[in-house]
Amino acid sequence: MPVKDEEDEIETVMPLTADQDIRDLLTNARTIAMVGASDRPDRPSYGVMAMLQRHGYRVIPVNPQITGEHVHGEYVFHDLAQIGVPIDIVDIFRRPQAAGEAVDEAIASGAKAVWMQLGVINEEAAARAEAAGLQVVMDRCPAIEIPRLGVPRIPA
Repeated sequence: MPVKDEEDEIETVMPLTADQDIRDLLTNARTIAMVGASDRPDRPSYGVMAMLQRHGYRVIPVNPQITGEHVHGEYVFHDLAQIGVPIDIVDIFRRPQAAGEAVDEAIASGAKAVWMQLGVINEEAAARAEAAGLQVVMDRCPAIEIPRLGVPRIPA
């Protein structure tokens, strides 16, 4: 949750940074919605999605530009509201300025956590997510964290 500094009246965002907290989040998740998923093999989201699927997660791609197509065998949704199944983590592959919209959709959809990819830092959006009770990870990649933390493969 955001922490208010009494002196300055500034909310400080407290994203997950401890290895054990991130490991627990990844270990307990089953369904990941990937906002900004791409059907282009040269894009980082394409490779990360494949890696997460190999690790046992169900990854649901979200990208309004390719709605209705399929990426790695999964139907691409226009937005999180269309998905209709519980979402554990919303993995955000968007510019930092655009991450706020994805965070707002994650809150509205009832997701448990938002994960902003490497280079995606949006303190205001993170504070909104935390205030709504979501866990937040910023500026990290699950494809790096899973092997680094020894997260076990998700059973089928």
